[in-house]
Amino acid sequence: MRFTGQRPLRDVLFDVVAVAIALFLSLVAVAGPHPVVKPHHGIATAVLVASACSLFWRQRAPLTVAWIAAVTAATLPIVEWVEPGALLNIDDERALGNLLVWPVTGAFAAYSVMAFADDRYAAWSRWVPVVVCAVSAVLIVEVLPQVSPQDYADAAGNPDGVAFRSVVFVGGGALLGLYTAARRRLLRGLLERAERAERERHLLAERVRAEERARVAAEMHDVVTHRVSLMVVQAGALRVTTLDEKVRSAAEDMRATGCKALEELRDVVGLLRAGGDRDDAGPADLAEDAEAPVPDLSGLISESESVGVPVELVEEGAPAPASVVIGRTLYRVVQESLTNVRKHAPGAKVRVNLRYVSGAIHLTVHNTVPTGVVDAELASAGSGTGLIGLRQRVELVNGSLDAGPDQDGFRVHAKLPTYLPVPGSST
Repeated sequence: MRFTGQRPLRDVLFDVVAVAIALFLSLVAVAGPHPVVKPHHGIATAVLVASACSLFWRQRAPLTVAWIAAVTAATLPIVEWVEPGALLNIDDERALGNLLVWPVTGAFAAYSVMAFADDRYAAWSRWVPVVVCAVSAVLIVEVLPQVSPQDYADAAGNPDGVAFRSVVFVGGGALLGLYTAARRRLLRGLLERAERAERERHLLAERVRAEERARVAAEMHDVVTHRVSLMVVQAGALRVTTLDEKVRSAAEDMRATGCKALEELRDVVGLLRAGGDRDDAGPADLAEDAEAPVPDLSGLISESESVGVPVELVEEGAPAPASVVIGRTLYRVVQESLTNVRKHAPGAKVRVNLRYVSGAIHLTVHNTVPTGVVDAELASAGSGTGLIGLRQRVELVNGSLDAGPDQDGFRVHAKLPTYLPVPGSST
């Protein structure tokens, strides 16, 4: 909970309590049964009250508050040294004996200057006002009665007790402030060490990820690329040597598909080596190549229809140019969805719906309930993480993806922005 948007309420309450205690002690000194200061002495009362109220700023300006307390403490013995009885109530034989501590703000000021000014000021500059406060108490109750024994003899009462309490309070406040500052430095050091360890852990994890991506990229390049290349070469040889027109056409399709697979495989290997599907890329890296039309999906639809999966493409609204990354992501969502239909929903009909709205593209791929028998071998092929990967890819471009069964079959819905704003651009 914050107070005035800057200081914690707890700190403000502590400051208010310190001011209240100091004001109470000041009023006792000037208006108690046996006032230390002459009754109705306006200047002395104003100085004590102002010194007490300054404690409200003891955390924000600790050295200033300490010096206010020190000057207030030193003023009384100096004035009395020059003119005995000018401020002190020497007519009351119990006046000085009833003085609890001097100065009344000394303990709070000593604590504050040691606790809150440790990183901003030299050590000697913090100790000087503390020493002045302690010495002033000794001057009042020890030195002054000796300087003017006739005037102070009856009023001295028990000066040793006043001096002892004052020095203990001021010194104790300073020591407690030193402990608080040391504890704060220790906690800050532990926090910085924990944050540094966390950063190092993230860096180590990222290094392991990079090494694993490089290893996977090498395996894909050395093994998969080799096998697909052989398939392309053999399909090309079959197309040239066969006399059957249907076989030649099928071989050409196989060769073209293999070439496209090699091209896409090179893209994947490049992404792995560069950082893994752009997991670590920021919006500035993703928003590449300005804008381009949404990719043509007719090729994907034709491929699905050629293997017996009827696909209906419906477009709503006026197609708007989109970021190349958005277009590629949309293409991958449709591609993965149609692949899943072929694997898990044989005989189902598919409807691909593209709806263009202001600043966004809504893509829905819906298939009906399958009517054929699922090929177990085909359905088990793959890693089983296609939809998870799609969701990650869509979220990477500030989109969203929902996928799951409905009453009529299975539905995949993706919402994509038409472009990725570069950081720093106006929105």
